[in-house]
Amino acid sequence: MRRILQPPQWSAPRGYANGIAAEGRMVFVAGQVGWDAEGRFPGSDLVAQTRQALANVLAVLAEAGAGPEHLVRLTWYVTDIEAYRQSRRALGEVYRETVGRHFPAM
Repeated sequence: MRRILQPPQWSAPRGYANGIAAEGRMVFVAGQVGWDAEGRFPGSDLVAQTRQALANVLAVLAEAGAGPEHLVRLTWYVTDIEAYRQSRRALGEVYRETVGRHFPAM
């Protein structure tokens, strides 16, 4: 069971949750990077590496019998802020393709 935490006086966030209250078993996923099962990066492209990193997070969750809807928090570390800004639309598409329309605290 989870409950989105949204103070009523705040504007609704787009693409994330300010907080989620969760019950039951917790799974902690270590930091994931954009390499595949063999430790190879799909290239130097930020969007491709993000797609792979998100897939890696979901693979770890699946080992616990969980899915993207069980994510309560994601932290992103980006080393090239300009590349991130230029790729925001594509990153949003990759996120929705991978995780869906579930937006945890970020």
